[in-house]
Amino acid sequence: MISIRNWAKGLYNRDTIKQDAVAGVVLGVESVPDGLAGGLLAGVNPVFGLYGYLYGTLGGALFTSATFMAVQATGAMAIVVADVPQVQGESGERALFTLAIMTGVVMLVAGLFKLGSLLRWVSNSVMVGFINAVGVNIILGQLDNFSGYEAEGANRVIRAFDLLLNFGQAHWGSMLIGAATVVLIVVLEKSRLGPLGMVVAIILTSSVVVVLGMEVAQLRSITEVPGSLPWITLPDFGAMTSLIIPALALAFVGLVQGAGISAGMPNPDGEFPDASQDFIGQGAGNVAAGLFSGMPVGGSMSASSLVKAAGAKSKLALIIASGVMALSVLLLSGAVGYIAMPALAGLLMLVGYRTIKPGDIKAVWRTGATQATVMSVTFVLTMIIPLQNAVMVGIGISLILFVIKQSNRMTLKRWVPDEGGTRMKEVDPPTEVGVDEVVILQPYGSMFFASAPVFDEELPDVVSESSNSVVIIRLRGKSDLGTTFMDVLSRYAYALRSEDCKLMITYADDKVSDQLVVTGARVALGEENIYESDEWLGATVRRANEDAKAWIAANRRAD
Repeated sequence: MISIRNWAKGLYNRDTIKQDAVAGVVLGVESVPDGLAGGLLAGVNPVFGLYGYLYGTLGGALFTSATFMAVQATGAMAIVVADVPQVQGESGERALFTLAIMTGVVMLVAGLFKLGSLLRWVSNSVMVGFINAVGVNIILGQLDNFSGYEAEGANRVIRAFDLLLNFGQAHWGSMLIGAATVVLIVVLEKSRLGPLGMVVAIILTSSVVVVLGMEVAQLRSITEVPGSLPWITLPDFGAMTSLIIPALALAFVGLVQGAGISAGMPNPDGEFPDASQDFIGQGAGNVAAGLFSGMPVGGSMSASSLVKAAGAKSKLALIIASGVMALSVLLLSGAVGYIAMPALAGLLMLVGYRTIKPGDIKAVWRTGATQATVMSVTFVLTMIIPLQNAVMVGIGISLILFVIKQSNRMTLKRWVPDEGGTRMKEVDPPTEVGVDEVVILQPYGSMFFASAPVFDEELPDVVSESSNSVVIIRLRGKSDLGTTFMDVLSRYAYALRSEDCKLMITYADDKVSDQLVVTGARVALGEENIYESDEWLGATVRRANEDAKAWIAANRRAD
């Protein structure tokens, strides 16, 4: 009972009910056209976008730790949905709802197992390329509704060129309404209306279409706006297999964007939200949206910023926003049907334009050729292939980039003891193993298998002039080296032995000991040349150094 009571207290604050009510009304009113636009952007029934906003916002408010996180459809997620053929058309409605539920399940699993750290595997260059391409895709994807011309082509880029080639067939009335909507939104947002200027702009331009009787497409010509809320729709279990990749891609995009809210928007008490709990909240919002005929949703930075700027102090504002959306469906469904499609298209094109960040592109471009190439490849792929595949390719590129960076980050240094043997001076390693010398080597950085070639290359060469010398490699702090590194050590030990030299190693990890045995490296090195470290730093290296000097002296006397 205590946990439930505390959970309920986190939803509202009696002292701030008035502020929350105002903020909730602002977000709720703004979310009606925005939700319809989200469905339009996804290429599905716009009403499903509104349902997704309604139930996603409510479900997210109940389970996120972030006070201001509004779980609604984002432009990037909507574009991904638009590229999933299984959810398009009337036959794909249940598949759309199933996709939302599956996306929610992936998010729930990520939150329950606290997998937020996995997001760091995606490089900033990949995200910059992806997000900016999404912005361009949003603009290109709305050209049909904006121009009134239904272009043909395999993707948005080709359809945009088709429109240019047939620009004379565009509907000038539609373009006039779309352009007027964009201008009004920009102007009214700077007035006292603020974010509500978007709502007013759409109402004004849509009213012009009705009053003048213009032949411009309206929402009611595409779908019937019901005057009731949907009941539970069970998922289509037969479609789940084909929706696994889109669900993973949507969950990834949603969680990345949601993580930005968790990290950048503290709660009213000054504490930052728990990202893993916010994953759970976004998952709950998606499951709720899918069960009640909504499209996939995620943490929306724009909606979260709006509700905070409107004065929200608790999650009650988000709950009230959901109620306002519900009342709009129940009481204003007839009026909503008169919204002009070019007006919604103009709104989305403005959103797409604002999604493009030239400053981020310049920053990545100046970072280096590798980062610029990764960003460019991600951008191009996002433009020409389905976005769920582009997301997965972006993750793959990030992983490859991570491996390359880690392998190149491995360096090797030589430790030179002072006369007393108590202190070590660090210098670059020699290029070759000499005569009657002890060479102590300390590797730094990742010992991942991809680093093995770098490690092998930096080891001092064993040449015909090498004689009666000992190389000591200190592996303290290294674990799980794997067979690739063990092979390098074995080959190096045999090479040294062939020139009357030898290799010693020191280590302090049980895994290294086991790997020396199973790979045969213990035999290659010789039992007497393997030193297990204790808790005293440097003690084992000094002991190995003394033994090495004694071995060199003994061999010299024998000669």
